[in-house]
Amino acid sequence: MRKGYITVFLTLSLTLILSLVFTLIEGARISAVRMKFECVADIGMNSVLAEFHRELLEQYDLLFVDMSYGGTYADIGNTEEHLRNYMQKNLRPEPEQKGLGRYRDFLAMDAGRVRIGEYSIASDDKGAVLKRQITDLMADYPTGAVLEKVGIGASEVESYGLETRNLDGERHSYEARIDEIGLPVQEVEEGVYEEVPLNNPADIANATRSSGVLNLVLDDPARVSAVKISPDEYLSHRALMCGTGICAEAAEVSGGPDEPVFQAYLFEKCGFYGRELEKSLLKYQIEYLLAGKDTDWQNLEYVAKRLLRWREVANVIYILTDSAKIAEAEAMALALTAVALCPELAEPVKYTILFAWAYVESLQDVKTLLAGGRVPICKTSADWKTGIDSIKNVKGSLTQDGGGRGLTYEEYLRIMLFLEDQDTRTFRAMDVMEMDIRRTAGNARFRMDACFDTYRADLSVSGGFGYSYEMSRCYGFY
Repeated sequence: MRKGYITVFLTLSLTLILSLVFTLIEGARISAVRMKFECVADIGMNSVLAEFHRELLEQYDLLFVDMSYGGTYADIGNTEEHLRNYMQKNLRPEPEQKGLGRYRDFLAMDAGRVRIGEYSIASDDKGAVLKRQITDLMADYPTGAVLEKVGIGASEVESYGLETRNLDGERHSYEARIDEIGLPVQEVEEGVYEEVPLNNPADIANATRSSGVLNLVLDDPARVSAVKISPDEYLSHRALMCGTGICAEAAEVSGGPDEPVFQAYLFEKCGFYGRELEKSLLKYQIEYLLAGKDTDWQNLEYVAKRLLRWREVANVIYILTDSAKIAEAEAMALALTAVALCPELAEPVKYTILFAWAYVESLQDVKTLLAGGRVPICKTSADWKTGIDSIKNVKGSLTQDGGGRGLTYEEYLRIMLFLEDQDTRTFRAMDVMEMDIRRTAGNARFRMDACFDTYRADLSVSGGFGYSYEMSRCYGFY
């Protein structure tokens, strides 16, 4: 009878022990499922980021994932499928083995729902996502001295009215005064009268204004790049795909975009006249950021005209304070009006000569800048290059000058870019990126608005033993 008591006791004890063991096993299984889910989610989401666009990194030091994966259709669903595949392969790495080495998967997990509901596309928030990453990239770039010089130059441009002063209107007002006074007439033969010619050399200089700046300031305009693009193919001219903007986690870690740093980055990565890049489609990329025209010629012409306008305003401001040059112009005006028998024209003719002289000096300035020289925003008599007779032979009086003091062509470009509309500058920068990336193999349809750098995924897994778990994670380059 005692043996029977022992058997019952052991049976009851084993039942309790086995219950405890199975409970521990089940608890271990639940913990293992959760831990594996965490690990697989981490591996899968990092694997998605590991598919960053190689050419974008190589050319522009940017880390973005292309949702088209080199194909023709860009959609976040492509990325969801990639993430699901990565998770499933890590949940069930291989089929169960046969024979002696076989085992049973005690977790039996499968990927369930994979949904990416938030993702930051490069062009979101008018390019803020792109600029946020660039700000991080350029964190250690020594921008202080460069940006200070640009800021001073931009202040001078605004204070002197180089962008806003209506110089053409002022010049036309003096020409209108000449027309109002009129020239005397003389009888050249019986009954035939003609105006006495004024022979104002300012008219010769002004006649060249329609010739095009590049044709006047370049010795060989044929050497200008002839590249032409179709703007409608690029980001700034099409409807854009949209994400959800900069995610809260990225903004908390790295902060927001820094506009001056972004401008410094553009000069690091883009070419311009005199510093063309072999990799680029457009050779004058900075000029494109400013002009947005279809051809390199048009973009360079736009910048040259703007430079000419700045220089002409600055040179008029100076020449009207230089008593020696005013005296030269007055002497020429008096001589011309004396011959024309109309001394009352001397005053407006003097000013047309001064304006024409400043115009020719400005052409010389643009020629100097494009040749690699320097020109100060505000000149002194020592900086003035042309003589008064230059207005009689404009192109012939311009000399190749690569020296001087003041700002270079690049520094004038930096000031122009600083003054450019922020959104226009950003979208055109992404145009340039698309142009260059599309030149590389397998990227003919590349789009910056199909690239994301941060995403949030809602994930779930299910187990063969009735378990299911969900989680939400945010991963990205920040």
